[in-house]
Amino acid sequence: MAVVMMLFFSVSLRAQNSSIIAKGAKLKLISNQFSFTEGPSCDQKGNIFFTDQPNNQIWEYSVKGKLSMFMDSCGRSNGTYFDREGNLITCADKKDQLWSISPDKKVTILVNNFEGHRLNGPNDLWIDPKGGIYFTDPYYQRPYWKRTKKDIQLERVYYLTPDKKHVMIVCNDLVKPNGIIGTPDGKMLYVADIGDSKTYSYNINPDGTLSNKTLFAKMGSDGMTIDNKGNIYITGDGVTVFDKTGKQIAHIPIDQKWTANITFGGRNRHTLFITASHGLYSLEMKVKGVR
Repeated sequence: MAVVMMLFFSVSLRAQNSSIIAKGAKLKLISNQFSFTEGPSCDQKGNIFFTDQPNNQIWEYSVKGKLSMFMDSCGRSNGTYFDREGNLITCADKKDQLWSISPDKKVTILVNNFEGHRLNGPNDLWIDPKGGIYFTDPYYQRPYWKRTKKDIQLERVYYLTPDKKHVMIVCNDLVKPNGIIGTPDGKMLYVADIGDSKTYSYNINPDGTLSNKTLFAKMGSDGMTIDNKGNIYITGDGVTVFDKTGKQIAHIPIDQKWTANITFGGRNRHTLFITASHGLYSLEMKVKGVR
């Protein structure tokens, strides 16, 4: 069991005066023992799983406050998301695959390539109510790769159909898609183009394709999440929160060089968990997470 450090930091006045953060709440540093934290996601019980990507590990922070390693040698997993069967779906970019990791740590490769070509590097994902998986595929040259160039020139958003048999392109006009999140009714998808410092909203069509691309915010994002009020949380320079109309309503500063990703968790989903550089943080909220 890892040592858990609970340090508290003041949140900016702008954030404390917002309607989303619990009264008197302070940002908590759970631990900063990691090389680079990424990909937090929440299981059905409220436990948080996240990756230490350079160390090729997945960690768990339980609702009881216990921090432990869930899996070593996890394919250099980055973004993660739980499906409704309790499997942890991960963007495993060691070989640029999409993995399903069962609770007993059995690995199933869901996506190995696209039309015979190696993907650029699946980075983040969201699972819709039908069980289909949207994932972003930007190219970031990794030191553990032997290759030094793309097999696929365009950096796209893909959709793995609910039957897990087909991968289709749903977006191919972004510079570098990264963060992604959808609404719980499965009607709208948000995709951050971190390469162009913009985030877009899309309507999700019945067949999984996207339409009505609309500029949502003039800010890109690494990871993203959404709350029960429809607010969108964008990461990078701390956490910036926008309401469903695209109006900025809060900024949560994080004392790290980069804030990578974010999710809601805990027993009642009222806790915001933030992965930022070496640390895992939490913040109590008035709003709650949805899926």
